[in-house]
Amino acid sequence: MEQLQGMDASFVALETPSSPMHIGSILIYDPSTAPGGFVRFKDILRFYEERMQLSKTMRQKLVKVPFNVDYPYWVEDADFDLEYHVRHVALPKPGDWRQLCIQAARIFARPLDLSRPPWEFTVVEGLDNVPGVPKGSYAVVTKVHHAAIDGMSGIDMMQALHTPTPSVAPPNKPDTWKPDKFPNRAGMFAKGYVRAWLNPIRQMGVSAQAVPGIYRAAKGMIKGDFGLKAAIEAPKTRFNTKISPHRVVEGRVFELEHIKALRSLVEGAKVNDVMLTIIGGGLHKYLKHHNDLPKTTMTAMAPISVRSEGEKNTMGNQVSAMIAPLGTHIEDAAERMAYVYDQTSRSKEMTSALGARQMTEASKVSPALFMALGAQLYSRLGVANYMVRPVINTVVTNVPGPPVPIYSAGAKLVSMQGLLCLLDGMALGHVVQSYVNEATITFTADRDAVPDPEFYSQCLQESFEEMAAAAGLDLSPKKAKPAPKKTAAASKSRATTKRKPRSSTAKKTTSSKAKAKAS
Repeated sequence: MEQLQGMDASFVALETPSSPMHIGSILIYDPSTAPGGFVRFKDILRFYEERMQLSKTMRQKLVKVPFNVDYPYWVEDADFDLEYHVRHVALPKPGDWRQLCIQAARIFARPLDLSRPPWEFTVVEGLDNVPGVPKGSYAVVTKVHHAAIDGMSGIDMMQALHTPTPSVAPPNKPDTWKPDKFPNRAGMFAKGYVRAWLNPIRQMGVSAQAVPGIYRAAKGMIKGDFGLKAAIEAPKTRFNTKISPHRVVEGRVFELEHIKALRSLVEGAKVNDVMLTIIGGGLHKYLKHHNDLPKTTMTAMAPISVRSEGEKNTMGNQVSAMIAPLGTHIEDAAERMAYVYDQTSRSKEMTSALGARQMTEASKVSPALFMALGAQLYSRLGVANYMVRPVINTVVTNVPGPPVPIYSAGAKLVSMQGLLCLLDGMALGHVVQSYVNEATITFTADRDAVPDPEFYSQCLQESFEEMAAAAGLDLSPKKAKPAPKKTAAASKSRATTKRKPRSSTAKKTTSSKAKAKAS
């Protein structure tokens, strides 16, 4: 039995029917690489069942402490049922990208059952008209509660359910998993009550460790090293409101080499700066079209993983964050890129000064009872609607995927795109993901805030194309190299090496030998 930490518990506290706190992916597979060239639903179930032992997340459920006096616990679920967690649907004809997005949005809008292990995978068949995807492919829409994983531990979970080759051989060690007895609620309450009284001492210890970081940050701000005025003055937008229970999903796929090439717009820029600039340009176009563009820059929260090597494949969240201005007030693509790079560099320095790991540790000593009450009041009172200046306007989380192809039940993963949870005050979130040769920007939004997701997706595409034009990047499809022409000399050489027909004498000799052997 393992207890949640502060940040993990906050995602449980923030859960409401309108804002389910799970994250996930749209994974698209080509079954032609599997044995026999196809994958049945029962093949997927069997593959997952054989690999359950490789992930801690799959068979653990949450148990809350009475009256929320302490953080919940993870226990091994004695009633675990794989077929409850893995579902199966099919798209209607023609099975295109838009239909997949609509189905994914509907699936993602439904809260998870937190009395069971908090995850669901839905196999979606019938992807027959998705550009760049082989006909007959299928998708898996995943949902995992944010209390269980962050972006990096989600990748670890992906690795548990995939193989580096189409081979589907099960792990060569026995599954030693055992369910837990349901914990005694009176004992949990007593332990939590004692921890609540001791919590101020823990807080003092964390505060003492944070003092050097606060001093460095204050010194940097006084000297003007950080200049975070843009980062702390986010404007009010249509995305900073109380959200509905309905979702929309859309996204764009780019070639990773094109994204890397766009770094040349600003010396020292990273791929993340490119993606932030694309999103800033997309928001500029979208809000300008709706006559809703703020005069100052919009800002995004960019999560930063502080997960150490030894914390791989562990549950929960090990993340900090930085504030990233998006340059939405700048129309020119190159100027916006320079602005984003400058501002994110300053924000990174600020986060480094404070200590990203220390910021994460501070969240682990938040009082559970007050955190739960505060989260519920924030939602029920609709506080987001009355805030003059929100803290952030959106989220942009960058999740690097595998650089080589991976397989599930023998089917090749051909594309992966991330999905994000929303909450009151943040009705739009973006996931930037890379996989092999592709880079994607996928957004999850409240349907009321973004009623036209295809248009916003097109705005992102146009923003990318404007950046490519500024960088002098040629986006035209690469022409296939023509086959080498046959030269006269090569033809003559091939003619002379052809096998010569045997002469009649040779045939007779062979025939005579055969007769002699037979006799």
